[in-house]
Amino acid sequence: MPTTAETVSLIGELCDYIRANLDSPRTLAQLGQQVGLSPAHLQRVFTRVVGLSPRRFADACRLQLLKSKLKEGDTVTTAMTAAGYGSSSRLYERAAGQLGMTPGQYQKGAALVIRFTTAQCELGRVFLAATDKGICWLGFADTDAAGEAALRAEFPRAALERADGPLAPWVGELQKHLAGAQPHLDLPLDVRATAFQRRVWDALLAIPYGETRSYKQVAEAIGAPDACRAVARACATNPVAVIVPCHRVIGTNGTLTGYAGGLHRKKKLLEIEAKREQPQ
Repeated sequence: MPTTAETVSLIGELCDYIRANLDSPRTLAQLGQQVGLSPAHLQRVFTRVVGLSPRRFADACRLQLLKSKLKEGDTVTTAMTAAGYGSSSRLYERAAGQLGMTPGQYQKGAALVIRFTTAQCELGRVFLAATDKGICWLGFADTDAAGEAALRAEFPRAALERADGPLAPWVGELQKHLAGAQPHLDLPLDVRATAFQRRVWDALLAIPYGETRSYKQVAEAIGAPDACRAVARACATNPVAVIVPCHRVIGTNGTLTGYAGGLHRKKKLLEIEAKREQPQ
């Protein structure tokens, strides 16, 4: 059954309520009372609209607030309290895995070393950055200075090291892909994601080369047909452009919509893929 605009608005208000009360988590029954819905009905409607259950949504907001507080210089204890984790054991149990390190390490920068390289490709300058585990960031820029500035903004506490030689094989594969000579990429990744982002990015990886999907279709594919805006946000926060092909998601009417690398690059990528798939 389609979700009404009134229901979507109601769930939006509830999302704001959850964000405002992270320091005192609400039960599903309490949230239901807030909007006049039974717990079971709220669970179904909320998940349909947002793409996450109320609990998972609160966890994602809590993690985002924790990261923000730690970046601002708050102590781990202060950030933990503000984000509503309640106890240090709960904090380390829930947050450490998503941060990829302990909260204390995250606050200090964890001496995280990120190697990067840049090269010319069909779309201008491409920047590829990686940890020891795999590629953690891939983006485009008009100049090397702009690309490095974007990388530093993404990882402000990391130690960045230029590593053209070690990363050359991955860049070579990427350049072939961007030239239309290698349709499928199989590169190791090291990206952090919420449960919802992971679901969306997995759906993007399932879009065949040379094809596109609308935000609505992606939302339906992950079982959250009314979460189009959340899908759009997940696409916008994709840290590894092209490898996770968010450029293959377009507006319902076929128009090209937002792309971090610029709409001209999104258009070019789709043209390259469409040309490659045409019968010779």
